[in-house]
Amino acid sequence: MTAGNPLHALAGLGQSVWLDFIRRSWLEDGTVERLIREDDLRGMTSNPAIFEKAIAHGREYDAQIAEIVARGERDALAVYEEVAVADIRQAADLLAAVYRRTHCQDGYVSLEVSPELAEDAAGTLAEARRLWMEVDRPNLMIKVPGTRTCLPVIRTLLAEGINVNITLLFAKDAYSLVAEAYIAALEERLGKGMPLDRVASVASFFISRIDTLVDKRIDERVAQAPPTERSRLEAVKGKVAIANAKQAYSLFTGLFASPRWQRLAEAGAVPQRLLWASTSAKNPAYRDVVYVEELIGRDTVNTMPPETIDAFRDHGVAKSTLGEGLTESRRQLEELAALGISLDAATDELLADGVAKFVEPFRKLLAAIAAKTAEIGTREASGAQVTR
Repeated sequence: MTAGNPLHALAGLGQSVWLDFIRRSWLEDGTVERLIREDDLRGMTSNPAIFEKAIAHGREYDAQIAEIVARGERDALAVYEEVAVADIRQAADLLAAVYRRTHCQDGYVSLEVSPELAEDAAGTLAEARRLWMEVDRPNLMIKVPGTRTCLPVIRTLLAEGINVNITLLFAKDAYSLVAEAYIAALEERLGKGMPLDRVASVASFFISRIDTLVDKRIDERVAQAPPTERSRLEAVKGKVAIANAKQAYSLFTGLFASPRWQRLAEAGAVPQRLLWASTSAKNPAYRDVVYVEELIGRDTVNTMPPETIDAFRDHGVAKSTLGEGLTESRRQLEELAALGISLDAATDELLADGVAKFVEPFRKLLAAIAAKTAEIGTREASGAQVTR
């Protein structure tokens, strides 16, 4: 570890740094090992958009794709899964020492079910089980969207002992349902005499997207508001995402301090941590590490893209902030509602948009893989003809 690196201080404050990125070259050239060694990296997350960038816009996966095609496999989804599983296994192996050192608290890598299954409970359950078996690593988390459709799936998977990263959370009420699914799943396991200490889960709140949408609503209102209302609107701009996250954390601390939870904790259960995702600042007017600095607290994870890790290493300030300003954050959300901007409507829109934003790159990824397999097949056929 490097002295003076603020990333190290986060662990002492109860927060784990995960990397919101995956790429084979980083797994093979020592980059991920260096991040673990020098920055105390404790986990990794992936999603369809990340894999689309990694696979479709480079050549480092072409050799494996060619090998798969040579075996006769041409289905783009099957090719993608084989390539993705290889990366996830390698990442899990690199993080295995972290998993052991933290007694299964950290060291996880996440793999997402197809975003096209977000409203298909049976399909999500089947794919999650299959991917869990395919990767075959105890430090895997299966990413499942936190839609109402998938809530029973989340509970079933956790009750079966499959680690789950519940993704695309925006609203505090949605998080409450997710936390209930986790607790109920562990109670089911306890009732059956099954161990609790190896079941892990995170509830992933998307942060910056809230400010991006709400700030847009505020700017639209400011353009036509009288001066007094304009100043009130501007006072909450850029504050809503953090205020919402702080209120969610307040709910978390209450849930996991309850007598109901203590019974599970005594049997070896660990809390379902809140994970802050989408933590790069999209607005250049905001401090580039604002969604790290303002969301530091115990039993949390911040999954950061590479550029945010670099920025926090360079000039981040590590101090406990999640428990501060709860009254102010509640007032800010109340003020937003008083000004006629519905956070509930915004989070509903963000959930629907979030699923769509994963579906689009997923389809682009499959199309790119299909094009590569066709190109390889044509090349092989041409070579065979020349040989004959």
